[in-house]
Amino acid sequence: MMASCCGLLTSQKEPVPLKSVEVELEVRDHVATVVSTLNYQNQEDKPLEAVFVFPLPGDAAVCHFSAKVGQTEIVAEVKEKQEAREEYDDALSSGQQAFLLEESEQSPDIFSLSVGSLPPGESASIRLEYVTELAVQADEGLRFLLPAVLNPRYQPQGSVGSEGVNVQVTSVPASLVPYTLSFTARVSSPRPVSKVESSSPLDPLQYLNTEQTQATVKLAAGHKFDRDVELLIYYKDAHQPSAVVEAGRASSQPGSLMGDPVVMLSLYPEFPQAVMSSMASCGEFVFLLDRSGSMGGERIKNARDTLLLLLKSVPLGCYFNIYSFGSTFEHIFPKSEEYNQKTMEEALKKVEKMEADLGGTEILEPLKHIYRQPSIPSQPRQVFVFTDGEVGNTKEVINLVKQNSASHRCFSFGIGEGASSALINGLAKEGGGHAQFITGTDRMQPKVMQSMRFALQPSVVDVSVKWDLPSGVSVTALSPPIAALFQGQRSLVYAQFTGQSSEASEGCVTVAYSLAGHPSQTQLHFSLKPAKDSGLTIHRLAARTLIRSLEMEESERGGQEDAGGKKKVVELSVQSGVSSAFTAFIAVNKSNSEAIQGPLVRRMVPAPRMMMMCCMAQPRSLMPMSCDMAQLPQMNLMMDQSVTLESSQPKQPPRDPLLQLVSLQEASGCWVLDPHLAAALGKTSEEVEKPKPASVKQDVWATILALIWLHGFKMDAQEEWELLAMKAVSWLRAQKASGVTECVEAGNALLGCTVQKDAVGL
Repeated sequence: MMASCCGLLTSQKEPVPLKSVEVELEVRDHVATVVSTLNYQNQEDKPLEAVFVFPLPGDAAVCHFSAKVGQTEIVAEVKEKQEAREEYDDALSSGQQAFLLEESEQSPDIFSLSVGSLPPGESASIRLEYVTELAVQADEGLRFLLPAVLNPRYQPQGSVGSEGVNVQVTSVPASLVPYTLSFTARVSSPRPVSKVESSSPLDPLQYLNTEQTQATVKLAAGHKFDRDVELLIYYKDAHQPSAVVEAGRASSQPGSLMGDPVVMLSLYPEFPQAVMSSMASCGEFVFLLDRSGSMGGERIKNARDTLLLLLKSVPLGCYFNIYSFGSTFEHIFPKSEEYNQKTMEEALKKVEKMEADLGGTEILEPLKHIYRQPSIPSQPRQVFVFTDGEVGNTKEVINLVKQNSASHRCFSFGIGEGASSALINGLAKEGGGHAQFITGTDRMQPKVMQSMRFALQPSVVDVSVKWDLPSGVSVTALSPPIAALFQGQRSLVYAQFTGQSSEASEGCVTVAYSLAGHPSQTQLHFSLKPAKDSGLTIHRLAARTLIRSLEMEESERGGQEDAGGKKKVVELSVQSGVSSAFTAFIAVNKSNSEAIQGPLVRRMVPAPRMMMMCCMAQPRSLMPMSCDMAQLPQMNLMMDQSVTLESSQPKQPPRDPLLQLVSLQEASGCWVLDPHLAAALGKTSEEVEKPKPASVKQDVWATILALIWLHGFKMDAQEEWELLAMKAVSWLRAQKASGVTECVEAGNALLGCTVQKDAVGL
C-alpha cells in the first residue's frame, strides 16, 4: 500500500478542523464531573477524517460520549474494542459518519478520538463527559488539572507500536494553536468553600448561597489552551471523614453494581502525636532521578537542589543510593551505602555534576535493578522517583512496582506540565507511597520534603475495613485493600450494598490498623439513605476502580490472557458505561441516508505544545494507539545537543543563601565554625568567632548560629529545612552542651534576631 503521511495542519497552511473547546466542571466535595465539548468544522472541499489525541487525568472514568452533526445527535455506546473498530471501519467504507473514542493500550491517560466522514463545510460538536477523584495537596487544597499538553511519550528502544506502524513526529508552537478554550467551574460541598486558586487568570469567585458552600468560578476570557489549567479548591475543616451513599440506577438489575447503592468513604487518619514525633532513624533511601533531555534547564537545577536537601535530611545510620536514568541508567554506589560524612560528600560531588544528558526516558530497567538488590535487614526500602513522566510503557512500569510492593514504599514526583498522572499516581498507589505534582512556578522542595516526612513516619500495617450494617444488607468491597495510610492524607474506599433492611437506616464502618506496634482505629457512623440527586458519579468512579484492579490482574498474567478476566472487564465497562482498556465508545450516524461522496482525507489535529503524530494511512482496525505515542530517537538527540550547549556555559549563578547554609551541614547534623559558615551568615570569620562563649565548643556554637539564622530569616521555607534542623537539635542534645542559653542570646545579638531558645527546640 502507498505510504501517504497525513499532513500536520497549522493555521498558516490549511485550517485545522477543531475550532473551540468548552469545558464545564462540577465539583462535589472530593469528586469532579467534567463535560468537554469539542467543536469541529470541515473547511475543505473533500470529506474529512480527523484524529485528535488528547490526555485526561489517569484515573478519570469516561462515562458519556455523543456527537451532534447538523441537527442530528448520536449518543455513543460502549463496545468491545475490536468490535467497535470494525463497526467504525464499516461505517466509513459505506460513506456513513462515525465517531470512535478509545483509550491507549500503553497508558490509561491518553485517548484518541476519530471523527470520520465529515462532509465538506459540515460542523460537528462532540461532547465528552468524565468523572474523577481530586487529589489532596500538601496544603490541603484539592487539585483539579485539565491537561493541555501531551508531551512526546518515550517508547523504550526495540518496542514498536503493537502493529509495527511507522511514525513521524513534528511539533506545533502554542502560538499557532488555532482553537480557544472556555472553562467554567461550579463547586459545592457540605463545608464552606474558602478559596479557589489557579495558575491561569480567573474571574473572581462568586458564592451562590450565604453559607458559602456553593460557588462558581470561570477562566478569564482569551485563554489560549497553551498550558495546563490547574484549579486548587480549599474547604474549611477539610479533614473530616465522611461517607456518601448513592442510589443505584432504577433501570439496572438489583444485585448488579449499577443497580445497587454504592458508598464512597473518605478517611483522614490522625495519628497520636507521640508516635508522630518519633521520626524513624532507619531505612534505605533510593533516589531515582530522570536525566532525559526534557529535564533540562531549571528542572535539573531544581532536582539537584532538592537532592541536597534530601541528603542532608537522611538520619545517621540509614542507607542510601542515587540512581539517574535516560536511555541508560547510572548509580552513584554499586549498592546502597551507610549514610555518613564520607558517603554524603561523595554523593553530593556527583549530584553537582548531574545534567539532563542521558537521552530518552527508560525507567523500567533502573527500577528492575533497584528491586534486584537484596534488602538490608531492619532498613525498610523507600524509593523516591523524580520524572517529567513521559514514558510509553506506563502499565508495565506500574506492574513492576506492584509486584515489589511488599518490599518497599514508592514516593513519586511529576515535574512540569506534561507529567503523566497515570504514571505518577500509579507508582505511588501501587508502591504504598505518596504522589506529588510540581508544575509552573511551584517550588519542588516543600513538596519533596513533605514526602520525606511521610517516608520517615512509621509505616502503617495490617489495615482492615470492617462494616457493621443492618441485617438483610450485605457489602461487597469494590476497592483494592488499602496499602498505605499517612498522617492527614485522605484514603477513598468504595463498596456496594446489596439487599434491603426494614428497620435500621444507619451503618458503621471501622478502619483498624497498626502503627509503630500500636493497634489503632477510626470509626464512622453514616446514614444509609442515599444522597439526593448525585447522579451516578460515585457508581462510575467505583466501576472505574474495579475495572482498573481487574486490568492490573490481567496484565500481571504477562500476556497469558484469561478470557474470563477480560470478559469481566468488558461486561463491567458496558454495564457502567465507563471506558476501559478493552472497550471503546462508538457512534454511527445511521440517519444520513445518502452516502458521503469523495476520497477521505486524513488529518491529525495538533494539541498545544504536543508533538503531533503522523501514521501511515491504514485501515482503522490496524492502527494501534501506541503509534500516537512513539517518539523518534532524533528528538532526544536534538534535546541533548541543546542541553550540552547550555551546560558548557561557565558562570555559575550565586547560590540561594538557604542552600548555601544547608550545603555546609555535616552528616551528623552539626555545622563547623569556618569562613564558609561565616560567609553564609553574611559575616566575617572574626565577627562570628568573637562573641562565642568561652566554655562552648566551636561546632556547638556554629550549629546554634545556623539554627538561629534558619528560624530568624527562613521561616517561610521551614518545611524545606525542618528535618535537617531536627537532626541538628538531636546532635546538640547528644553533646549535653552547657551554656546553650548564653549561646542563643549571643547568637541573636550577632545576627540581629530575637529567636527564643524553646522555638529552636533546645
